[in-house]
Amino acid sequence: MFKKFAFLLITCFAFQLVAAQQKDSVKKLQEVVIKAYLTQQPLLTVPAAVGIINYQQLQIQPGFSLVPAVNTIPGVRMEERSPGSYRLSIRGSLLRSPFGVRNVKVYMDEFPLTDAGGNTYLNLLDLNSIQNINILRGPDGSLYGANSNGVVLIDPFGNRQQQSTASVGFEAGSYGTFRENVAVKEALKNNRLNINQSWQQADGYRQQSALKRNFVQASDNWTYSPNGQLKALFFYSDLDYQTPGGLTLAQFQQNPQAARPATATLPGAAEQQATVYNKTLFGGVSNETFYLPNLKHVFSVYGMHTNFDNPGISNEEVRVENTIGLRTYFELSSSQKQADNFIWNVDLGTEMQQTRSDINNYDNNHGDRGKLQAGSNILTKQSFYFTRFASTILKKIHAEAAVSLNNYQYDFTDVASGNGKNRFKPVLMPRLALSYQLTQDFAWRATVSRGYSAPATAEVRPNNNIINTSLQAEKGWNYEIGLRKQSANERLNLDAALFYYRLNNAIVRRLNDNGTDFYLNAGGTNQAGIETSASFQIIKSNTTNFFRSLSVNNSLTLSKFRFRDYYNAAANYSGNKLTGVPATVSVSQLNANFPYQLYFFLQHNYTSRLPLDDGNTAFAKSYNLIQTKIGWNKNLGKKINLNIFTGIDNLLNQHYSLGNDLNAVGLRYYNAAPVRNWFAGARVQF
Repeated sequence: MFKKFAFLLITCFAFQLVAAQQKDSVKKLQEVVIKAYLTQQPLLTVPAAVGIINYQQLQIQPGFSLVPAVNTIPGVRMEERSPGSYRLSIRGSLLRSPFGVRNVKVYMDEFPLTDAGGNTYLNLLDLNSIQNINILRGPDGSLYGANSNGVVLIDPFGNRQQQSTASVGFEAGSYGTFRENVAVKEALKNNRLNINQSWQQADGYRQQSALKRNFVQASDNWTYSPNGQLKALFFYSDLDYQTPGGLTLAQFQQNPQAARPATATLPGAAEQQATVYNKTLFGGVSNETFYLPNLKHVFSVYGMHTNFDNPGISNEEVRVENTIGLRTYFELSSSQKQADNFIWNVDLGTEMQQTRSDINNYDNNHGDRGKLQAGSNILTKQSFYFTRFASTILKKIHAEAAVSLNNYQYDFTDVASGNGKNRFKPVLMPRLALSYQLTQDFAWRATVSRGYSAPATAEVRPNNNIINTSLQAEKGWNYEIGLRKQSANERLNLDAALFYYRLNNAIVRRLNDNGTDFYLNAGGTNQAGIETSASFQIIKSNTTNFFRSLSVNNSLTLSKFRFRDYYNAAANYSGNKLTGVPATVSVSQLNANFPYQLYFFLQHNYTSRLPLDDGNTAFAKSYNLIQTKIGWNKNLGKKINLNIFTGIDNLLNQHYSLGNDLNAVGLRYYNAAPVRNWFAGARVQF
C-alpha cells in the first residue's frame, strides 16, 4: 500500500509537468494566504507541509474538544484519554506524552505557549477563543527553536476585516456535558478587541472522569500609527479534570466505563481521587514597528504562572511553575523596484525563556495530602538565535535558507540528590527549502531540515522522583518532497507530501512496577510517511438548487515508522513498529447547505490498529468514527443571527480507546472513549 501511494504521488507530479506546458487561460482569483513564516505569503508556494484549520472549520465542530478538528490535518494525531486530558503528536509517537504535549512547539501569535521545560498545557484553551490554527509538520526549528516533530501556530486575534459582534452560546450533551460561551469583538478603525469567556463541565463517560474549566481571554490589536501596532494577549484558565486510569483488555471489554480498579499492591483511581488541578495565568505584549518601508522590528515579552496539583495512584505531585520570556527579530525586505523579478527578505532574531519549577511529591492518602516523599527545584533555560533568507525569483522559484543555534540547560536542587546542573552543547538546526511554481495553480516543493528536542522537565524529573541527568536530546534529519494544487476558481485543492525522518536518541517512556514512569533514549527511529489532503466544492454557491452548496474533503496519512537499534535489557525492539502510531488514518468530511438556511455536516475517521507496547505484543483495534451535525443558521433581521444545531458523535457505536497508556504495567493500556452520544446547542450573535 505504501509503495502504491508513493508511485501515485510521483505519477501525479509527472502529469503536472506535462500540464505545465499548456497555457493557463483561467484568471486567478483570490488566493489563500498564511503567516506561518513571519510574513504573509500565498499557501500555494510555501515550501513546507502546512495544515490550516480556519475559524469556520473550528465552529462546525462541537465546542467540547479540539480533537475532531485537529485530527483533520494529515500527519497529526490528537487524543483525549478522558475529558480535558489532551495528547498531541505530529509525525511521531506519543511515547513522550503520557498527557499534554511534548517535542512540539506551540505558539499563540508571537508568544510561546510551550515553556522552557518543553511542556505545553494545550488543554487550558477554549475552542471559541481560537480564530485559526496553522500546523507546520516535520521539524522546523529555523524560526521556532527546538522541536523534533513540528510547530503549532494558534491565532487568538483574528483578521483585520472582522466586524464588531457580541455572541452568546451554549451546548449540552450526553454524560452531563455542558458548555457556555460569551464573546465580544469590537472592531474600530485602529483597534480590534476580542474578549472570550467560557465555562465547561462534564461528568464523563467513565467513572472518575469529570471535568470543570473556567476560561477567560482578552486579546487586543492596536494600530497606534501608520508604522506601528501593539498586540496584547491575556488569559486565565482554571481547569480540573479527573483521571480514571487505564484498563486491561478484559476490564475494557467487561465494563469500559469503570475507572482503574485497585490491585493487591496499588489502590484504584477512584479510591485515590486521581485528579489534575491546573490554574494558569498567561500574559504577553508584542510591538511591531516599521522603521523604514522595508525594515520591520518585532519585540515580544510574555510570562506564565501555573499552580499544578495532581493526586495520582502512587503519590500527589504539586508544582508551581513560573515562566518568563522574550522574542524579537528584524526583517528587511526588498524594495518595490525589485518586485518584478526578484523579491527577498531577511530575518534575524532571538528567543529566550526560562521556567522555574518547584516540584514536591507527597503521599496520597485517598485524596488527602500526606508526608513529603521528594522535593526539587529546577530552573530551565532555553534560548536560540535564528536567521532566514527567503526569495522569489521570476515569480516561480521560491527558495529559503534558515538556521537557528539552540541552547538548553537546567540547574536543580533536590532533597535526595543535592545540587546539580546539566548544560547541553549548542545545536544548529538548519532548514533548506525550495518551491517551484510550474503553473499558476500548481507548485512542487522540497525540504531538508534538522530536528532537535531536549528532554522536558517532566522527563528529567518524572513522577518516580529521580532526576535523570543522563537523558539526551533527540536529533534527526528530515527529507521531504511535496506538491500542491489550488484551482483558479478555488473549487479544487490538493496537497501531498512524501517524507523520511531519521531520528537518533528517540526518547521513550517506560513504567516501573508501582506505576511511576521514567524515560530513556532508544537507539533511534526510521519514519517514512505519505500525507495527502484534498477538498472539492461540488456546488460552490447556488440559490436555486436543492443543494445551495456542497463540498467534500479528505486527509490521508500513511505511516511506516520503525525502531532502529533499540535494546532494553535483554529485549531487542529493532525493526518493531513505533508504539502508538497507526499505519493508516483517513478523515473525510461533507458539508452541505440547503434551502431555509439548513445545513448538514458529516465527518468520518478511520484509524487502523496501532501497537500498544515497544515489543509489539499488543495492538489496539482499528475503528471507524462517524460524527454528524445538522442545524439552522438564520439571520433574524439585519443585526441578529441565530444558529441552532444538534448532532450525534460515534454514530456507529464503536467501542474503542482514544488515548492508550503505552507500555503500561499490568497490560492496562485502554482508556475507553464514549460510545454513541448526542449533543445540541444554540448561538445568538449580534
